[in-house]
Amino acid sequence: MSMKRTKQRTTSGRDQDGGTDFWAKPATPEKTWEEQVEGKGDDAFVAYALSTRFTKGQLVTHPKFGKGVVVDADASRVEILFQDGKKKLGHGQA
Repeated sequence: MSMKRTKQRTTSGRDQDGGTDFWAKPATPEKTWEEQVEGKGDDAFVAYALSTRFTKGQLVTHPKFGKGVVVDADASRVEILFQDGKKKLGHGQA
């Protein structure tokens, strides 16, 4: 008596999405430091202080790194894009 075996299911190329979420919005290209700071006067920048809370998009001036733009903020850290690159700094701590 023979037993009927089911075929093993294989995934085809069309079932795989390459690890990306099909329904996700396409990522917007990140602006460069020059694009974000262009045309902004010195009065638009806030002096960086560890005790100050910052929000995404806020313009900051740092004594060591110079002018920057907050690109990400969470409860205790901000990521600021300076001319030399991104830096993670603390914020909002009393």
